[in-house]
Amino acid sequence: MAILKILQYPDERLHKKALPVAQITDKTRALIHDMAETMYAAPGIGLAATQVDVHERVIVIDVSETKDQLLVLINPEIVASSGFSDYEEGCLSVPGIYGKVNRAESVTVKALNAQNESFVLEAHGLLAVCIQHEMDHLEGKVFVEYWSKLRQTRTLAKLKKKQRSTM
Repeated sequence: MAILKILQYPDERLHKKALPVAQITDKTRALIHDMAETMYAAPGIGLAATQVDVHERVIVIDVSETKDQLLVLINPEIVASSGFSDYEEGCLSVPGIYGKVNRAESVTVKALNAQNESFVLEAHGLLAVCIQHEMDHLEGKVFVEYWSKLRQTRTLAKLKKKQRSTM
């Protein structure tokens, strides 16, 4: 297993749309293990393959307190959503930046697991928000892009200043 490099906003590769996984192989399962290890080490609660420069529709999530309930979503598709939430979100690709995004409170998602088994999951609250956030990555969208252009510009300036101070 390996810790993967997480792309940092505004890296253009974060805007690349992920392709469906045609076949789940040992390579896919190795990616899942590496993504999980990367997410836990960061630490984070979700990671999309796009964030580690692999443009396939793979997501890992663990919103549990104990960090032992890994959820793997391959080729996820939201088939239903309801309600309204505005959780404060953060992102491993946009470190140190947090803000609210309007999302559905509940989602029903259909996906494959690492054993190539199809399943349907009803998610609420934080898990639902995390699924939507990570699925945005698969579509090439970062959460800060829901904000006004002014706020995005300020966020980018803050990130660039932070990067300069760590060099």
